[in-house]
Amino acid sequence: MQKVKIPRTVDPARAAQKRLDFEGIIQASLFKRLEESVEGVKRDAQVSLSFGLDEQRLVVISGKANIEVDLECQRCNEVFTHLCEVEFTYTPYYSEKSEEDAPEEYDLVDLNEYGEVDLIQLVEDEFILNLPQIAMHDEADCSVNSDNMVFGEIPEEIVEDKPNPFDVLKSLKK
Repeated sequence: MQKVKIPRTVDPARAAQKRLDFEGIIQASLFKRLEESVEGVKRDAQVSLSFGLDEQRLVVISGKANIEVDLECQRCNEVFTHLCEVEFTYTPYYSEKSEEDAPEEYDLVDLNEYGEVDLIQLVEDEFILNLPQIAMHDEADCSVNSDNMVFGEIPEEIVEDKPNPFDVLKSLKK
């Protein structure tokens, strides 16, 4: 593969016919939606993309990408660095027929008004989908000890004997 700057958009049919491969970076500043979803983006994304045709003569876009982001731990509320790595395989959506012909392993990607795929948006979508639902440190790195967390029944020493608020009504009944 030749090292090139990743283009913003590409015509997938032409790229597949030429069997183009791209390997390079996408600047972190271009990932606006990802920045809103995390505490911060640490570095540029390393991206590797390949275009080709499969046995059914479908256009296939496959690739890998990784980026480091800062997330807030939901246990201790401290910020930690998370390596987000993704692998994906797409085929362009031309019509309902292309949706029926596409194997289950392929995701469909929409084309813009010029018949091109926005590669930056495609990679950014993959990163956002790959973020953990609940961001947490490894237990060894987290400042909150799992022994101090209580689940289920409340321990005996915490239970207090409170006066019944309806005892006042008993006196009125007499």
